[in-house]
Amino acid sequence: MTEHTAEAGKGTGAGYMSGFGNEFATEALPGALPEGQNSPQRAPYGLYAEQLSGSPFTAPKATNLRTWFYRIRPSVLHTGAMADVDLPLFRSAPTVGESSLPLNPLRWDPTPLSDGAATFVTGMRTITTGGDVGTHVGYAIHTYGITRSMEDDYFYNADGEFLVVPEQGGLRFHTEMGIVAIRPGEIAIMPRGVKFRVVLDGCETARGYVCENYGAPLTLPERGPIGANGLANPRDFLAPVAAWEDKDGTDCTVTVKWCGRFQQCHLKHSPLDTVAWHGNYTPCKYDLDRFAPVGAILVDHPDPSIFTVLTSPTSEPGTANVDFVIFPPRWLVAENTFRPPWYHMNVMSEFMGLIHGVYDAKPEGFVPGGMSLHNCLIPHGPDHDAFNGASWKELGPEKLGNTMAFMFETRLPQHLTRYASDLPTRQERYFDCWRGLERNFDPDRRDWTKD
Repeated sequence: MTEHTAEAGKGTGAGYMSGFGNEFATEALPGALPEGQNSPQRAPYGLYAEQLSGSPFTAPKATNLRTWFYRIRPSVLHTGAMADVDLPLFRSAPTVGESSLPLNPLRWDPTPLSDGAATFVTGMRTITTGGDVGTHVGYAIHTYGITRSMEDDYFYNADGEFLVVPEQGGLRFHTEMGIVAIRPGEIAIMPRGVKFRVVLDGCETARGYVCENYGAPLTLPERGPIGANGLANPRDFLAPVAAWEDKDGTDCTVTVKWCGRFQQCHLKHSPLDTVAWHGNYTPCKYDLDRFAPVGAILVDHPDPSIFTVLTSPTSEPGTANVDFVIFPPRWLVAENTFRPPWYHMNVMSEFMGLIHGVYDAKPEGFVPGGMSLHNCLIPHGPDHDAFNGASWKELGPEKLGNTMAFMFETRLPQHLTRYASDLPTRQERYFDCWRGLERNFDPDRRDWTKD
């Protein structure tokens, strides 16, 4: 196989262009992009012009998404002789009623990798779902465990976009628009309908989390009074420069996810044969260490929504189909304040994972690669040790380091799959972390002090 990429220096850094939602233009051969029009009578180099629409044609300008490809063969050749393929643990909503677990907070230890060979697609394991994939409302949350690269295997998802959060091992996404490489601490967005394959990058195995968003494409949240800067800045998102694979005569397989079903076809060439492209519908990556957090600088612990990186909006303002929230390293300076997250019940449902380090509200039992689920209006908060430690510690400026936790938050209930319910890594005694919380109330003593 020969892989052709744009010349170094055409993008920002090594093979990337900077910006979120930008209008990009990139070519791996000089002059491959037509000038002044999208669909000339004869495209340069004998290429085919093809548009991928990520929104309806008539969507408002601010949400209209499309990219023009100039490719060696059109995608219509990828649809011949499709046949069903079974991926029983890669699920779609709805999965209502599969789990009979009680309505408690739930937590899991990291899931061991499979002994067999598993790719990014075959190693996908669905944990929760909500909404309905057929109506493009909701989401599915998965984990992945990879022991084999996708060499001549390709995939695209007609149901939604992927937000990929690695926890162990680097990944390299070879896409129709170029190459996106990520490591733990970075994330990638693979838009709905974009073809790709995933290769292990400098490792033998990889593990992580995926949010499959059926709703409106992920975008940056409104900053409101924060103003023009801060949180995830658009310039820190990176889109790939053009690249194409030359695999004529090679047996290749394309798997498609459509309305929760999987079908497959076989080709004699790579579907990643785009020589040039322009548009605003593209894969991208983001380094979570570039997040610019804001927080309390005098009193109280603000709502966790101040740590929102990306959001999938709905027609109800401020209410997300899915939010992606992180809890990064930061300074804690609030005075006379209980600094960890407070106890609460939320109409939003919260799935949490840990990439590295320690999460301040759960110093024990929640480890990298693990996950927890606090569903809508299920009470939760700091465990016994976190509460007592934060209540009595001497307060001063404190750097909260060695941490990167995240949350997939959604307005919809999160329904467990049978696979997640039966996982042997589920901590059956998770609730015990709160059982030690004592009665401290004394009606005769307003000031609560240690005896």
